Amino acid sequence: MNTKSLIVPHDFTDVADAALKHAIITAAIIDAEVHVLHVVEKRTDISKAEKKLNNIIASTDNTNNVKIIEHTRVGNIFDDIGDFASEIGAELIFMGTHGAHGWQHITGSHALKVVTSSQVPFIIIQDDKISENGYDDIVVPLDLHKETKQKLTIVANMAKYFNSRVHVVIPDESDEFLMHTVKANIIFANKFFAERGIEVTAEIASSRDFDEEVIKFAEKVNADLIAIMNLQKNQLFGSFTGKHEQVMITNPAKIPVLIVNPVTKSNSVQYFFAQ
Repeated sequence: MNTKSLIVPHDFTDVADAALKHAIITAAIIDAEVHVLHVVEKRTDISKAEKKLNNIIASTDNTNNVKIIEHTRVGNIFDDIGDFASEIGAELIFMGTHGAHGWQHITGSHALKVVTSSQVPFIIIQDDKISENGYDDIVVPLDLHKETKQKLTIVANMAKYFNSRVHVVIPDESDEFLMHTVKANIIFANKFFAERGIEVTAEIASSRDFDEEVIKFAEKVNADLIAIMNLQKNQLFGSFTGKHEQVMITNPAKIPVLIVNPVTKSNSVQYFFAQ
């Protein structure tokens, strides 16, 4: 079996350190190695960056002796993270974000652009809080977009590794036809996870301000992760201003967000931790 690979893009900030912590704990649980990537603009910056990266790795808590491999390359984060993930066959990318606002760092909109440039699922991190067991409770908003069901396979694979509880949240709809679809989605999700031996609950939340309702529910169940689709991936002109995605990845509760790009027939990619 090939060794699983996780990536942490590191920009020498606290949130990048937080992402590294999440990656190390995950790697220890699933027996993976962690690749820490720093991207510089000029070749003359490489030596200085390598020293800083070495110091960060040396001072990082790694009591489980996870293998950490450092990489420094010339380029830009919007191209090189995705390219690097393809090169090493990464399963997952852990990336810190500085919320909706920031300067010279990866903000919410920039994070979305980076995610869209890669085929690999991302976990977007705002805080270093993570259980030693990984992600015990995963919240999965399941709206009426057909693409959102694709993330269930990835969530199920994660839940099997971490022995997670999955909480599906579906929007309430006043329209009779849409409500029928909502109920069908609940049945589908319950059956999907139950067949895989995963504990699952289903919650109906108000469709008005659904994003905010999902975040409130995630706080209520003390969720460790929220799983969403990047529906901006298939926008005609590659819009990177998706309100839904940005609200989620910069949520005020600072709950990490798993974000997955939709898979099309011409854009197939191996699911995260596929067995």
